[in-house]
Amino acid sequence: MIKKVIAAVLLITLLTVAIVQAMDKRTEKPETETASQTASTKETLGIGIKAPDFELKTLTGETVKLSNLKGKKVMLNFWATWCGPCKAEMPEMEQFSKQIGDDIVILAVNIDPQLDVKGFVDENKITFPILLDTDDKVNETYQIMAIPTTYFIDSKGIIQNKYPGTMKLNIMEEYTKKLN
Repeated sequence: MIKKVIAAVLLITLLTVAIVQAMDKRTEKPETETASQTASTKETLGIGIKAPDFELKTLTGETVKLSNLKGKKVMLNFWATWCGPCKAEMPEMEQFSKQIGDDIVILAVNIDPQLDVKGFVDENKITFPILLDTDDKVNETYQIMAIPTTYFIDSKGIIQNKYPGTMKLNIMEEYTKKLN
């Protein structure tokens, strides 16, 4: 009986090792591909790098293209209607939008446009532009891993800062003051 138990444990162990090794080989990528992807990501999204351009529609159907905002400072926020921390920062973003001048633009990119974004905006009385990332391309380009995440882009289109997490009004003011 003990021999059968030992044999079963040994067999299960060998099968587990074989499965783990097979899974590792499936997910392995060549080192050169990984290195080039990493270099590309750093180049695209790093502080001091030109912000990737995009064009998205607003809730009202207008088109906004980031490169058309050259000369203005941009607070580019990524959010979703179901995100608690996003909901928490929206009132302060609205307050901030009412106190900024014409040289600063808030763009809030919604990553779940299939949900009731308009209802959310109306309920929360949001007046700054809400952009709809219907095909997830901007979200992927900016490699958003957690929401909310906000990029601060200067008047020349260069990323000057990135803030992951819920922002308070004082943080919005501080980061935009640092923009040229």
